[in-house]
Amino acid sequence: MTTWDEAFANRYEEWSAHMTADVAFYVDLARETDGPLVELAVGNGRVAIPVARATGRRVIGIDVSPAMLAQARTRAAEAGVELDLRAADMRDFAVDEPAALIYCPFRSLQHLPTWADRRRTFERVAAALRPRGRFAWNAIAFDHRIAARLDGEHQDEPVPHTIRHAVGDNRIDIVLDDGATSSFWWGTKNEWLGLIDVAGLELEALYGGFAREPFTEESREYVFIARRREP
Repeated sequence: MTTWDEAFANRYEEWSAHMTADVAFYVDLARETDGPLVELAVGNGRVAIPVARATGRRVIGIDVSPAMLAQARTRAAEAGVELDLRAADMRDFAVDEPAALIYCPFRSLQHLPTWADRRRTFERVAAALRPRGRFAWNAIAFDHRIAARLDGEHQDEPVPHTIRHAVGDNRIDIVLDDGATSSFWWGTKNEWLGLIDVAGLELEALYGGFAREPFTEESREYVFIARRREP
């Protein structure tokens, strides 16, 4: 059985092709920010490269996957932008200079299996931000109707896979046809708000999409912006 990193890294561009709206959102946040930029779970640079191009600034990219970092390094060189790519776990990362913006796109925080893992990450984020620095991320808002429809169903696009829901564990498994599996864990709005609070951050905005539309009961995406509290 291959690992997810081995199986998925070469298919990541296909897998993420549908996710384009988030790029403009994170680019706009970076443009509003005057200071160091950090992306958690930078992947192949899908978001970091447009951010670096739009701002003319270096982006620090954190990722635990050597295969994804290698892709990001190649893509950044081809695009002529500067990424400072670092192999690190987001639960333990640190930066030399306090950041003005840290962001984590494509629901990547949901790959952390426990609330404690997320708390560690949020605390590292708070420690890495300058006062009033921003932290932005997006995550799915779980919909039991979608889960019931897709659970166990094989899909051919964008990459052949099967989705399985473990509701008691708040977990979704994406299983490729060769058996490689990636899991992510959903959280409720109150869980995310609790993480903001315990980490010493404060909520700036919660949107229901990347056009900054209001979050409602029918929203299926959390798009959060938080700030580090003043000392």
